[in-house]
Amino acid sequence: MRRLWPTTVRARATLGACLVVAAALSLASFALLSLLEANLLRNAENDARRQADSVAQLAAAGRLDRVRPIGRGVEFVQVVGADGRVLFATPNLIGVPAFSAFSAANPGGPRIRFQTWQGRPLGANHRQRVVQVATDTPSGPAVVYAGASLRDADAADDTTTAALVIGMPLLLITVALVTWRVTGRALRPVEAIRAEVAEISDRDLHRRVPVPTTRDEVARLAQTMNTTLDRLEASGARQRQFIADASHELRSPITVLRTQLEVALAVRDPELWPELIGGALQDVERLQRLASDLLLLARIDAAQPVAAVDLDLTELVDEAVEARPADRVPVRTRLEEGVRIAGSALWIGRIITNLLDNAERYADRRVEITLRTTNGAGPRTAVLEVTDDGPGIPAADRDRVFERFTRLDDSRSRDHGGAGLGLAIARDLSAHHGGTLTAEDAAHGARLILRLPVAPTELGTDGAASIMRWNRNEGSSQSG
Repeated sequence: MRRLWPTTVRARATLGACLVVAAALSLASFALLSLLEANLLRNAENDARRQADSVAQLAAAGRLDRVRPIGRGVEFVQVVGADGRVLFATPNLIGVPAFSAFSAANPGGPRIRFQTWQGRPLGANHRQRVVQVATDTPSGPAVVYAGASLRDADAADDTTTAALVIGMPLLLITVALVTWRVTGRALRPVEAIRAEVAEISDRDLHRRVPVPTTRDEVARLAQTMNTTLDRLEASGARQRQFIADASHELRSPITVLRTQLEVALAVRDPELWPELIGGALQDVERLQRLASDLLLLARIDAAQPVAAVDLDLTELVDEAVEARPADRVPVRTRLEEGVRIAGSALWIGRIITNLLDNAERYADRRVEITLRTTNGAGPRTAVLEVTDDGPGIPAADRDRVFERFTRLDDSRSRDHGGAGLGLAIARDLSAHHGGTLTAEDAAHGARLILRLPVAPTELGTDGAASIMRWNRNEGSSQSG
């Protein structure tokens, strides 16, 4: 059965339209023929009944000799007595026996009965609607038979049936052709889109599918497909750039490491080996950090789900600050107590560490961390600000600093600024937790702001009820 079913959308649409139209036409034809038959039969029946009632009244009065000529549409009239004798008959029934021999009617039955006869009593090739009316005459009970011709009904049925037999196939053929053409024209842009997409490879992402001039679903599909190709092209470009940048970053320490090892191999003085090996270990550590960052970025890009657990962001910031070795500049914290979020402790800690590393690298004398919650128009938000008094970030570069392997010319050198992945990782991890990381205006230095949604179970307080804790890495004090 499946082999007989069309496989293309165009053929299925055409077949479906034909089946629906055929079913509708069949029902409509049956209803039309039924209504036509019922209407013509009712008209013939009314004509015959009027004639029979008129004759029955004259028979009851014993005046059958005064029967008028039969009316239009009535073919014959016959009055039969209880003894089977014909009391009256129209001229076309002269010599025809009493109808009691042709019907099941009898004077003792219902007063009025209706029957349809085929070809009798006149031997015609059309039907007749016969009305039987029982009445009482001066000579006893009698039955009046009045027959109306159904010639017009039969002719109308035959004409209508012939018209439907001829017209229905023609109409179905017309529907099939129109549906085939319209469906083919509607699907032509889809086929063009399919053919274009089939030819696009990973090296042809600049190509786009044709957009039809119509403003319908197919045009919107083409626009969506082109938008998807735009994203794929941009993703491919970012991936190629990322590979190129990663290769460049890996090549530099590998080259230095090889040089140091070759020098160590060439130098025969054992006193110089510790210095050479120490430099090589530093490059190895740099390679390890870079490999770890690249692996983390790969995990983020793979959209691995976050193990969402309830976290105390205040404690995470405290732990990140306390776990740091003696920094060259002090870190001052102002933290609101009991700020709870949902997420991964490892990844949130990585965000805080990266922000602190960036601030420590470029600060002059001061690094400050502020944690608070805000109540805006939407849900509560945890806001973590990390500021330093370094050279700052120009307004034109505040988005670019979050790109991978980005270093600002004045303050981000290869030796001083790392690989340029810290802020990129921090922003990606923030987005993975439903938050944002931005660089905003500051009176002096750089000001990075992390915003994360507060966990639904977080009660907290706001305004004057918020408890803020001040702390410095060389001492601490508290105020409420």
